[in-house]
Amino acid sequence: MTPAARRILAAAARLFYERGIHAVGVDLIAAEAGVTKKTLYDRFGSKEQLVVEYLADRDERWRALLAGYLDAADPEPPARVLAVFDASLAWSREHSPKGCSMVNAHAEISDASHPAYPVITGQKEWMLALFTRLARDIAPDDADRLGRTLMLLHEGALVAHGLNVFPNPIGEAREQAQVLLAATGNTTTKR
Repeated sequence: MTPAARRILAAAARLFYERGIHAVGVDLIAAEAGVTKKTLYDRFGSKEQLVVEYLADRDERWRALLAGYLDAADPEPPARVLAVFDASLAWSREHSPKGCSMVNAHAEISDASHPAYPVITGQKEWMLALFTRLARDIAPDDADRLGRTLMLLHEGALVAHGLNVFPNPIGEAREQAQVLLAATGNTTTKR
C-alpha cells in the first residue's frame, strides 16, 4: 500500500468509526488524508471498496490482538475462552469506545449485495466458530450450544459497551462466562 493509500485508509477508518459510514463522503476523506479525490479513487476504486478495506483492516488487527491473548492464556480450556473476553476489553478500551465496528457497520449496511457485507458477517461467523472450537474442549457433546451462548454473551457485551448504558459490560460478560464455564465443567465432570 502506498503512503497515500495508508493515509486515505487511516482517515476513512477514523471518520467511518466516529461519524458513520453513510455520513462520511469521499470529499471529506480525501481532505483529511491530504489527497485528491482522484488519488482516493485511483487507490481504492470506490467508497464501497474503501469501506471493505476499513472493515477488513480492523478485523485483521482484531484477530492479531486476539491471537496474542490466546497464545498467552493458560492452556486450560476455560482460561482460553476468558482470554477472548480479556482481549475484547483491551481492544474496546483502545479502539472501540463506540462499540464494535462490525455491528455499527451492519446497522448501516444490511444489504447482502454490498461488498462489505461478507466482511461484516464473516467476522461474526469466525467469532462463532472460535467460541464453538473453544467450547469443544470444555463440553464436546454440547459445543454448538455452548459456543452460541458464549457468542451471545460476547456480542451483547460489545453492543452494551457501545451504548455506554452501564459500566464495564465486557467485564460483566466475562464474569457470566466464567460462571457458565464452571457450571458446564461441573456438569461434564458428573456425566
